[in-house]
Amino acid sequence: MNKGISSIPINLRVYSPHVLNLTLIDLPGITKVPVGDQPPDIEYQIREMIMQFITRENCLILAVTPANTDLANSDALKLAKEVDPQGLRTIGVITKLDLMDEGTDARDVLENKLLPLRRGYVGVVNRSQKDIDGKKDIKAAMLAERKFFLSHPAYRHIADRMGTPHLQKVLNQQLTNHIRDTLPNFRNKLQGQLLSIEHEVEGYKNFKPEDPTRKTKALLQMVQQFAVDFEKRIEGSGDQVDTLELSGGAKINRIFHERFPFEIVKMEFNEKELRREISYAIKNIHGIRTGLFTPDMAFEAIVKKQIVKLKGPSLKSVDLVIQELINTVKKCTKKLANFPRLCEETERIVANHIREREGKTKDQVLLLIDIQVSYINTNHEDFIGFANAQQRSSQVHKKNTIGNQGTNLPPSRQIVIRKGWLTISNIGIMKGGSKGYWFVLTAESLSWYKDDEEKEKKYMLPLDNLKVRDVEKSFMSSKHIFALFNTEQRNVYKDYRFLELACDSQEDVDSWKASLLRAGVYPDKSLTENDENGQAENFSMDPQLERQVETIRNLVDSYMSIINKCIRDLIPKTIMHLMINNVKDFINSELLAQLYSSEDQNTLMEESAEQAQRRDEMLRMYQALKEALVIIGDINTATTFTPAPPPVDDSWIQHSRRSPPPSPTTQRRPTLSAPLPRPASGRGPAPAIPSPGPHSGAPPVPFRPGPLPPFPSSSSSGGGSSDWFGAPPQVPSRPTRAPPSVPSRRPPPSPTRPTIIRPLESSLLD
Repeated sequence: MNKGISSIPINLRVYSPHVLNLTLIDLPGITKVPVGDQPPDIEYQIREMIMQFITRENCLILAVTPANTDLANSDALKLAKEVDPQGLRTIGVITKLDLMDEGTDARDVLENKLLPLRRGYVGVVNRSQKDIDGKKDIKAAMLAERKFFLSHPAYRHIADRMGTPHLQKVLNQQLTNHIRDTLPNFRNKLQGQLLSIEHEVEGYKNFKPEDPTRKTKALLQMVQQFAVDFEKRIEGSGDQVDTLELSGGAKINRIFHERFPFEIVKMEFNEKELRREISYAIKNIHGIRTGLFTPDMAFEAIVKKQIVKLKGPSLKSVDLVIQELINTVKKCTKKLANFPRLCEETERIVANHIREREGKTKDQVLLLIDIQVSYINTNHEDFIGFANAQQRSSQVHKKNTIGNQGTNLPPSRQIVIRKGWLTISNIGIMKGGSKGYWFVLTAESLSWYKDDEEKEKKYMLPLDNLKVRDVEKSFMSSKHIFALFNTEQRNVYKDYRFLELACDSQEDVDSWKASLLRAGVYPDKSLTENDENGQAENFSMDPQLERQVETIRNLVDSYMSIINKCIRDLIPKTIMHLMINNVKDFINSELLAQLYSSEDQNTLMEESAEQAQRRDEMLRMYQALKEALVIIGDINTATTFTPAPPPVDDSWIQHSRRSPPPSPTTQRRPTLSAPLPRPASGRGPAPAIPSPGPHSGAPPVPFRPGPLPPFPSSSSSGGGSSDWFGAPPQVPSRPTRAPPSVPSRRPPPSPTRPTIIRPLESSLLD
């Protein structure tokens, strides 16, 4: 209440056809010594308040300085120089020209000769306190101001560049320049936004929410689109390819050809257990007698038991395919999210049908396994038979001894099975481990290179006697690890018994295991149970029993390879026919009918509140963008551009505190309480050619008001109107000088609406 300042803004909006569409922020002058209730840091507070406004790039700075003070010590010019070193936004304003001592004037300053600014100075004469108390209106004050400049011998030659009307013109031209500078980028931005939403808005233009025809058409289109999307995800498509992860048909293909074969091999391979079962079967068939021949019943018993074990991997593959189908359905229904009930019902109906097909598919899979168990065909063309069992055993032994070296093979036999990045995790960094290498797997060897160019080979590891096992994931590591080891307890790589390889995900681990399986590297299934009791019960193997076990083992291996090949071929075909193709046919032919029978069409096609709001917002934005582009086109053809004046040497502002140059206003220090008498009001003739100056090219200001320029009629202005724009509104009288006003807290002005910042003087345009 006593000359303190507050950050609460005072906003005043002036509506008039005679003012410019500008925002004037009237900032307080810097107080050096606190008075009244002002805090000790009042100078710092005011400076911070001023800086937060004048640092904006879209504002013009009116550096206001009274003519009866030393211009070289102007705080306004010093602050403006800090934030606008190029001088592109600073306009000097000299006030109180009518209060200067007789015999002195500011001619050199106003001509921009003494202390130059890039945009020069504009002199104004405002109402005095006596004029305000006498209720002198703005129109009369503007006439008196013009009369003063035309009659003063020092200013008459530059009268067309002085006064409030010229200041309005300068600010208006800067507004025009700013608009033209920002229009190209602004137009490009609007056009980009318009193009981005045009396709979506096209479907909203003729939208009628309650039209039943529209709902029926939309329902048909969405069901058809859902069917197309589902088929594309299963069968594959060249458009809208997902490059981040496998989905749909690609994952099902991986299940069929990598996961399912790997599960079969992982299930069946336990050599020690298998041989023990064969020996028990032979002895139990012979009973109390000692057999002279290998019993074929032992072969059938073991084979049937192995075939039954295939049911687990086969049913698991059905479950994996079902899960992937349900995930695919959920991804395809994302496009139906605008209609929550339709999305829900579609997912429910298709998921129920998939579950129905699950039972039939699993029954068929089990039937295929039972068919294989029901009859053991020992006359199959690929079956080796009893006579060749021993011979094949010898051949296998020979191959394991000399046939898998990988170095003497011609290039045509070294078929590449897989390539990819792996990390060797069990070798220290100093020895070349814990870093990624490019691995190449062939049928005979595993090699790794420095990078994927395959120029610098680090090592080639033969696959002889290698097996793969899982390694527990480290607590500190995010990698998934598997290990290669030698079944003969030899070092795999240099001094290491194991070669631990790390991948980024478990899927990559499973994929590499399946690839190693194709190369003949099988997973290891170490027996965890204690075999002591088993060894105690195991009768001593005489040579004859050993030969019989080896023979049956070869027969089982031969026949199971036939069965595995058949099962690996038939199970994917069965799943494809009974599950995947059936679901596709159901979606194409039955889904729409099921939707119609499940709920009322109006209920299904109820929009979500978010979708209705989005549609309204998109339509409003589309219309606003079109109108904005039309307005920009009109402005671009109707505005003129004035280039910025050339730079001047304004270094005097920075050093003005230490050695101020002589100023024409230092000869006197009149007080404001007793204004000096005004000069004679006689008008002198203005020369036709003004003297040079920063605004020498501006046209003369007419004495009578000219035609109204095409500016917005509703604006806020820091000053009143002028003869330049016609008859101004009346301004009420005001009491004694009020305390400095407080800056507004309004949001930053738009790019096409510059702000006129006026620091350090409480009254610029009365």
